[in-house]
Amino acid sequence: MSKGARTKAGDLRWWQLSLLGVASTIGTGYFLGSALGIRMGGPAFLLSIILAATATYFVFDVLARMTAEDPQKGSFRTYAKQAYGRWAGFSTGWMYWCSEVLIMGSQMTALAIFSRFWFPGIPMWIFASGYAVLGLFVIWIGNKGFDRLENVLAVIKVAAIFMFLVIAAAAWMGLLKGGTKPHVPSSMNAFFPAGAMGAWSSLIFAFYAFGGIEVMGVMAVRLKNPREAPKSGKVMILLLSFVYVLSIGMAVMMVAWNQFSKSKSPFVVALSSYKLPFIPHIFNAVLIIGGFSTMVASLYAVTTMLVTLSEDRDAPRLFSRKMFKRKTPLYALSLTAAGLILSIVLSLLMPGKIYEYLTTAAGLMLLYNWFFILVTAGRLMELTTWGKIKRYIGMLLIAAAVSGTALHATSRPGLWISLGFIVLISIVVLCMRSVWKKSEQGEAAKLDKPKLRPKPAR
Repeated sequence: MSKGARTKAGDLRWWQLSLLGVASTIGTGYFLGSALGIRMGGPAFLLSIILAATATYFVFDVLARMTAEDPQKGSFRTYAKQAYGRWAGFSTGWMYWCSEVLIMGSQMTALAIFSRFWFPGIPMWIFASGYAVLGLFVIWIGNKGFDRLENVLAVIKVAAIFMFLVIAAAAWMGLLKGGTKPHVPSSMNAFFPAGAMGAWSSLIFAFYAFGGIEVMGVMAVRLKNPREAPKSGKVMILLLSFVYVLSIGMAVMMVAWNQFSKSKSPFVVALSSYKLPFIPHIFNAVLIIGGFSTMVASLYAVTTMLVTLSEDRDAPRLFSRKMFKRKTPLYALSLTAAGLILSIVLSLLMPGKIYEYLTTAAGLMLLYNWFFILVTAGRLMELTTWGKIKRYIGMLLIAAAVSGTALHATSRPGLWISLGFIVLISIVVLCMRSVWKKSEQGEAAKLDKPKLRPKPAR
C-alpha cells in the first residue's frame, strides 16, 4: 500500500473509539427504521441484521487495516485516490458529503417530530433549526467536547436498550400485566411471512441500522495507536450485533410482525400493550438522543471530509483554512451549515414521499462508498485467501441490499434517484478532468523550469 503524508498520533484509546462508533451508529436507523424492515420481512429481518452485520464487519476490517498501515485524515476518500487516481477521491468525497447532508436534514426533521410529542404547538422548523445550531456548536468547540458528549450519549443509548431487554424479559416471565404472551415463530412460514423477496427487500434497512462506520473510519486516525483500529471496530460491531439481534428478536416475538408502524419505534409498539405509562416518554427521549448523536457524528465527518477535499484541491482552498485558537475550519463548517439549512427547507416544503425518496437515495450512496472501500482494499492491500473471500462476500451482500430496493415500492424510487446522483457526479468528473490535466501540466512545467544561478565572482 502506497504511503501518503502520515497524520500525527491522536489522543483516543481503542475503547474510546469503540464507544464513539456506537454513538455514531445507533440512531434513527435502528430505533425507527428497523420497523420498516420488520414490516417488509417479518421475523426474517433478524437474518437480514446478521447478514448486514457480517458485511459491516468486512468493510470496517479492511478500512481499519488501511488506517493502521497508513493513517490519513481523508480516510476512505484518500485511499480511493491512492488506488485509482484523482477521479476516485473526488467522487467518493463529494458523494459522501452530499449524501450525509441530505440524511442529516432527514434526521433533524425526525428530531423535530419527536420533540413535538411533548410540545405539539411549536412549529417543526424551530426544533429542526435548534438542533442544527446545537450540533454545529458541538463541532465548533472541538474534539474534546465532541468526544465527551458522544461517549455519554452512547452509554445512555445502550442503557435504554438494556432497559427494554429487562422489561421484555419480565413480560416473558409473566411479571407484567396486560399484553400478549411472547411467542417464537415455529415454522418457516411464520419466520418468512413475506417470503424470500420480503426478506431480501428488508436487507437495506438492516444496513441502515449499521450506517455510521465510515464516521468511525474518519475518527480512527485520532487513535494513539492506529494499529488498534481493527480491534476497536471488532468490539464495536460485535456489541452492536448482539444488542440488535437480541432486542429486535424480543420485539418481533412480542408483537405480530404486521402490527409495527413506520412512524413508531418497534420497541414502543412491543411494550404499548402493557400498563407502562412512562415507556413512551422514555423512548421518545432516547429517540431524540440517538438521532442527535448520529447527526453530530455525521457533522464531524462531513466537515473533516470537506477540509481534506480542500487540502487536496478537490474543493476551494478556502475550506481548509482554520481560524481562532481552536483551529476551527470555519468556512467548511459554514458550507455544511448552508447544506443543512437547504436540507431542512427541502424536508419541510417537499411532500413527504419525495423527500423520503431523496434520503433513501442518500443512504444508498453511502453503501456505494462501502462497496468502493472493498474495491479499494483489493488494489492497495495484500490480502490472504481468506481476506479475499471476506472481501467478495462483503461486496456480494452490499450488492444484494442495493438490488433488493428494486423489489419494493417503498425503496425503489430512491434506487433510481441514487443512480441519477452517480450519473451527475460522473458528468462533473468528466468536466473536471481537463481542469486537472492543465493543473498537472502547469505543476510539471514549474518543476522543469531551470532555476537561475548566481554569476561566479570575478
